[in-house]
Amino acid sequence: MTELVGEPLAGHTTMRVGGPAARMVVAETTDELVDAVREVDDAEEPLLVLGGGSNLVLPDDGFPGTVVKVATRGVEVDSADSCGGANVVVAAGEPWDPFVERAVAEGWSGVEALSGIPGSTGATPVQNVGAYGQEVAQTIARVRVWDRVDQRVRTMTSAQCRFTYRHSLLKGTDRYVVLEVMFQLVLADLSRPVAYADLARQLGVAVGDRVPLPQAREAVLAQRRRRGMVLDEADHDTWSCGSFFTNPLLTAEEYADLEARATARLGADAGPPPRYPEPDGRVKTSAAWLIERAGFGKGFGLPGPVALSSKHALALTNRGEARAEDVVALAREIRDGVQAAFGVRLVNEPVLVGASL
Repeated sequence: MTELVGEPLAGHTTMRVGGPAARMVVAETTDELVDAVREVDDAEEPLLVLGGGSNLVLPDDGFPGTVVKVATRGVEVDSADSCGGANVVVAAGEPWDPFVERAVAEGWSGVEALSGIPGSTGATPVQNVGAYGQEVAQTIARVRVWDRVDQRVRTMTSAQCRFTYRHSLLKGTDRYVVLEVMFQLVLADLSRPVAYADLARQLGVAVGDRVPLPQAREAVLAQRRRRGMVLDEADHDTWSCGSFFTNPLLTAEEYADLEARATARLGADAGPPPRYPEPDGRVKTSAAWLIERAGFGKGFGLPGPVALSSKHALALTNRGEARAEDVVALAREIRDGVQAAFGVRLVNEPVLVGASL
């Protein structure tokens, strides 16, 4: 365990904003992680648990308490056979994309469409990370957590995590600290059925077809690079939290109202807003579509310190000198603009520490 004083937090996040931590503890084992959290809780001090920092906007003034940096590592194959697949236990601090890369190399099918996503494995069940038609909820067997209220280790099944779109029981609460995640993956040379139309077109297959795992991974990485969604030190379009807003889930009545507003604003020839029916009867629509048609196109905000990515309207990006207050201000402007134009209130996906929209 390593202890740091006054450590700048910006360098620990992909948005690259945030002032110093009064104290940072780097936990390299599960025992160290539990001990560090217990110590802070026993002292009744402020605590921030920090993984890969890909889904956080941290305050300019820093954090006044202790930041526990999750630096645990380890990928352990609990079992692997043709009947049960591969049960793989991954430490919370293990970087996500290297794990996906290994899964593809090992012939573990089920997470290949989640290639290129930054951050740590422990964060993936919290917001039910998903992309290109896959979600981690489809492969998570269990999540092992430290329960800060009951002061004990708990094991949660996938059902107990209550996964929904970009959400779980673990999100919106600081009660649980993820220690490790077990994934149940299929032993196969082929991907899961391709579920994303653009990805299928790039691969030259039909939606629902399967392709070799390495081919699926490379196609996903190519898609993400085109959108500025693969981290690159030299490319400010990648200095972001990825998609800043979740795609809205609307009732049938809310979607009808959106459609009417869109027609009035854009004209009938523009076509209806994207519509993706959900099993519960609601309709998912596209946050990026709403943002662009509300007047916030790619690159909006340039040449300021924060701007929409020049490649993808759903990403707020740090152009090099941004502060957290700049990020929040632009996010608020976009949220309010979309609501004024279409009556839909966007919800931020990253966690805003010490701030809100």
